[in-house]
Amino acid sequence: MQITFKDEAAARIQPLLQDGKKLLLTFEDGVGPYSQHAMMHMMVQFSLNIVAADADVHDYDVWLDSNLGPVGVKGYSQEDLDEHLVVKFNDRENAYVLSGDIGQIDSNMGFIDFTDPNGLKNNPAR
Repeated sequence: MQITFKDEAAARIQPLLQDGKKLLLTFEDGVGPYSQHAMMHMMVQFSLNIVAADADVHDYDVWLDSNLGPVGVKGYSQEDLDEHLVVKFNDRENAYVLSGDIGQIDSNMGFIDFTDPNGLKNNPAR
């Protein structure tokens, strides 16, 4: 399984990945410190998260290859993902879009930089 970040998405995320920060693809199921809520409806939701190099990421037991480096996921969330994942930025909607071999997985994916004091407030999807 691998993730490709398209140019505009990569350009927005790459500058934030300094000092050993980690990139996570979080399944929004309420499990772990970086999941914002348990699913209250029938939609699959993910968010991209940046965490500090020394952050506790024990819930993220699988690391996927990407053009931005390793991306941590909760292993069981792979059942909602595809072998070839793509993250693009929809400028018109100001949203990250996660898609795979079968099509769109999340058309309004959150983005939270947990190393930024305003990171949660600046999440465009919520």
